[in-house]
Amino acid sequence: MLRTVKPRNARSKRALEAREAKEVEDVRTAIFIVNGVMKELMALKRPDAISFSKKNTVHPFEDASSLEFWAGKNDASMFLVGQSTKKRPAGLIIARTFDSRLLDMCELGVDKFVSMAEFTTPKSTPGHKPMMHFASELFDTHPRFIQVKSLLMDFFNGEVIDSICLPGLEHVISVSIAPAPSLQTANPILGDSQEEDVQNLPKIHMRTYTVKLLPSGTRVPRVELTEMGPFLDLSLRRHQAADPEMWKAAMRRPKLKKQDLEKGLGKKKKNMEVDEMGDLRGRVHIAKQDLNKLQTRKMKGLKSMPLEEDGSSGDSEQEEEP
Repeated sequence: MLRTVKPRNARSKRALEAREAKEVEDVRTAIFIVNGVMKELMALKRPDAISFSKKNTVHPFEDASSLEFWAGKNDASMFLVGQSTKKRPAGLIIARTFDSRLLDMCELGVDKFVSMAEFTTPKSTPGHKPMMHFASELFDTHPRFIQVKSLLMDFFNGEVIDSICLPGLEHVISVSIAPAPSLQTANPILGDSQEEDVQNLPKIHMRTYTVKLLPSGTRVPRVELTEMGPFLDLSLRRHQAADPEMWKAAMRRPKLKKQDLEKGLGKKKKNMEVDEMGDLRGRVHIAKQDLNKLQTRKMKGLKSMPLEEDGSSGDSEQEEEP
């Protein structure tokens, strides 16, 4: 737990409030404790990336105080730490923080790496939001792959926007899973007590492509993908699940205030109001309906038969006397 810092003046108070946890999050800044693989991933994350090129002895699974200190000092919520030991060579740790405290993290082993320099193709513009594609149902059913998907979505997700033009979609990051036997599935993202051996889990393939829009003769363009790099083959290793209470606080959704919704309406409209829960309600007034005058389907069987003057109905047949 980090110590609480009290502001000394109004300026420091505004700076601390800007770094507090927000209901609607800003763009997540990532700190890269750099090696070769992370330089390529950093190119995809720019400009919301900070590089630590000096040698820092960091062991997040044993002591996360360094990550929490850097998170508070640099106003960053994501970390990518590269480590290589004899027991765990070519390791990549993705860590996520909430309110300058470590939330969860996952260690991945880099089994294969293909750099961008090996592809003589156009590259995407830095700062553009990538499209994310997860090609396996395990990303929605298995707890380990659910965590990886959540970390990657937060890592590459940029500024929250309402709409985007088609030329702004320049590259796509495709994440797939190698074929594997049936695995035990579980619902909670916070982990599973009876976890499978990571050696039996399939590898993760991460590929990056540029998007090219070509004319198709219709309003919808024809899309072609070109290999851009980097290409990564990753294997799951250690992981640390989020604390349930901290995860609940991090997943809390914002409630729009009544004043904000009324401002969004502009001029107050008739028969429209905002309740105490922030929901917009409309009132519709209609006249009293007479169901007897309701127009139904004109069918011969639904028509009423007119009565004759003598009170008999229809053409009744008379019985012949024998």
